[in-house]
Amino acid sequence: MPQVDSLVGLASWGAEAISGIGRGKVNTFPEGGWSWVDCGVAGDAVQVESINISPDPPVPGKNLTVSVKGVVIDPINEGSYADVLVKLGLIKLLQKRFDVCDEAENANATVQCPVSPGSYEVSQTVELPKEIPRAKFAIQVRGVTAEDKDMLCLDLFIDFLHRKPALN
Repeated sequence: MPQVDSLVGLASWGAEAISGIGRGKVNTFPEGGWSWVDCGVAGDAVQVESINISPDPPVPGKNLTVSVKGVVIDPINEGSYADVLVKLGLIKLLQKRFDVCDEAENANATVQCPVSPGSYEVSQTVELPKEIPRAKFAIQVRGVTAEDKDMLCLDLFIDFLHRKPALN
């Protein structure tokens, strides 16, 4: 969960749950919005309960605050990682493995490793580049604990294609 802020700092978004996938958490979004899908299972080390952003929808060139609530079932220790894939259609824009504990430390996150079982709420603010192209992005996050157990599975979808112009 330490990385939920920066790993999901990629990521309810004010949207309504409509059906069940994985553990049954699917959120939809209107044009110009975003959504997230919990693609994990009940046995994952981290159970994500909600992801909220501000502003909603996100605005290129502005700060974005991501708040995540969840429950850590199994300890998150040094050596836990998250594989992140960012796609624009079929094109891979970024594919990278992040050390969860290092990222939490570098981001000065309120939750640091080792993370004990329990409920957590983490917020992180990042500046979105103003050069984000008008397009629809898909982000996959697959986390694994240091003990090689599935930590979490999230799919995020962000629609900058139909975004509203920023007010200055």
